[in-house]
Amino acid sequence: MNLFIDRLITKMKEKDSRICVGLDPHIDQIPEYLMLEAGAREANNQTKYLEAAAHAVKDFNKVIIENIKPFSAVVKPQLAFYEQLGLPGLKAFKETVKFARESGLMVIVDGKRNDIGSSAKGYYNAYLNKENDSNKPALGFVKADALTINPYLGFEGVEPFLENEEAGIFGLLRTSNPGAEKIQNLMMASGKRFYEELALMFEKWGEDYCGEMGYSNLGAVVGATCPEELAELRKLMPRTFFLIPGYGAQGGGADDVVAGFDSNGCGGIVNSARSIIFAYRKELYKDKYKEKEFGLAAAEAAEKMQIDINQALEKAGVING
Repeated sequence: MNLFIDRLITKMKEKDSRICVGLDPHIDQIPEYLMLEAGAREANNQTKYLEAAAHAVKDFNKVIIENIKPFSAVVKPQLAFYEQLGLPGLKAFKETVKFARESGLMVIVDGKRNDIGSSAKGYYNAYLNKENDSNKPALGFVKADALTINPYLGFEGVEPFLENEEAGIFGLLRTSNPGAEKIQNLMMASGKRFYEELALMFEKWGEDYCGEMGYSNLGAVVGATCPEELAELRKLMPRTFFLIPGYGAQGGGADDVVAGFDSNGCGGIVNSARSIIFAYRKELYKDKYKEKEFGLAAAEAAEKMQIDINQALEKAGVING
């Protein structure tokens, strides 16, 4: 069983978990003691500050990963938070991906990459390239399990990312941000909305990349804040696995994401970032955990999310408790 999607579903079943933890390290929310220990507060120039802040991010991520790994099969680092720290940030990103995979977690890189031809192949080489069986050096920046992409250049901008069957991609389809509907809900001449037409394309594009469990290595990003559209897309896309953002801080809840799953409780993974990794700052946990116990707060928040989603699916008659 080599296909990414089969490995993902198997790992989710092993952990009885449908959650993905977003590693989005907002610098202004990193525990102050980590910033102090790394020397970020004493840095007197940009180079030193970026190096120190990246070091704090790396240490923060490692604590989060250690604490949430019993409750999640997947983490999703958002590249923007690492790129803003320059080369030190990219090094922290690379070490985070390596540490997560060594900890038994799968990694979805959230980069929303998009291009065609050799440029798309370059992004593929950077994040999803196959292991090199020859003695020649291989291209690549990190070894991730999946990457988010922007599909709006058509199949030419999608196909290069599907070369490695052990890796997957998630294309933007119906996102959870408020302004998305102005574009994604545009009515087409066919009478369908734009995202519906794109959904049918996804199903067609992914049909040659399906695994033994019925889903394709080409997945789709569908927001939790649009439950009716999520339900509609689940019917339109029986072979497409959903990455569902928007849970928690963006307003989506357990009942909202139920529609993204099939009758066996499969077909989707729900992402939450701030509500888990910065749980120690939230009203529910801030009196219970000290700053240095941020990992314990994250663990409790991840476990709660895991249980809440499973209970919502059980209530809907999708899975048995």
